[in-house]
Amino acid sequence: MSWLIHALRSGAAEPVRPAAREGLLIAGAGGPLGSAILERALGLAHWAPVTALVTRPIDVTLQGLRVLGVDEALDALPPIASPVPSTALIVFDRDASAHGREAAFLRPPPSLLPRLAGWLRDAGVRRLLVVLPHAPALLPEALKRGLASLDEQAVAALGFDQLLIVRPTRAGTAGDDAHFSRLQRLGRALLAQLHWMVPQREQPLRAAKVAQFVIELARLLPGAPDGTRVVPPELLWDWAQPEGGEPLLQGWLRHEPLPDAAVPVQRW
Repeated sequence: MSWLIHALRSGAAEPVRPAAREGLLIAGAGGPLGSAILERALGLAHWAPVTALVTRPIDVTLQGLRVLGVDEALDALPPIASPVPSTALIVFDRDASAHGREAAFLRPPPSLLPRLAGWLRDAGVRRLLVVLPHAPALLPEALKRGLASLDEQAVAALGFDQLLIVRPTRAGTAGDDAHFSRLQRLGRALLAQLHWMVPQREQPLRAAKVAQFVIELARLLPGAPDGTRVVPPELLWDWAQPEGGEPLLQGWLRHEPLPDAAVPVQRW
């Protein structure tokens, strides 16, 4: 019995301590997609705390949520309280309701992405995910034009350990209509309404599903190789299928080739 007594004493002398959790920062938590991402992050209990950028004071009643006040023009960005989150999300989304708590969250304009990302990098954030809108057809024209000229190269040059650009829908749907004639834009709009004529893997997922994908991707980043990646919309669709899920994301993050079904299909 001496071995049992020794084991019990060892366990009492050296209690098992829970592993420290890293923090997460979210800029753009007010729109439909941003609020779904914030809700998912808080519900997962993987990060502590979750910091959201706000432009006006709000009463925080959710456990695990911390807010940091900034001005809408991002002219004077404050220091981030320690411990600085290792991962940050910048979510571009359409405006939320003018009423309620969502209106207080920062809605970053695309033109200020390099400034916002530079502030995060200088503060010590190591991993950044830039999430583009999941329903570009519902965006105001000003935001469409801003997203079309998004300066992703400037953000990549900042030196994040990991930078991911998440495109829930095919690139070009958010701002390229200006290059088409009025008749061509009308034809594209009509085809967009005929969902049965658009391949399923190219149709946008719901905001809640995109939020689940983004949070799972952020959770897996610490174990993935460093680098800059662009997440194609087809990856989201294949991940959402029963045979997809976390193993598909882990393989993609390790630069493994995707299955043939995940090869992007070019549209006319």
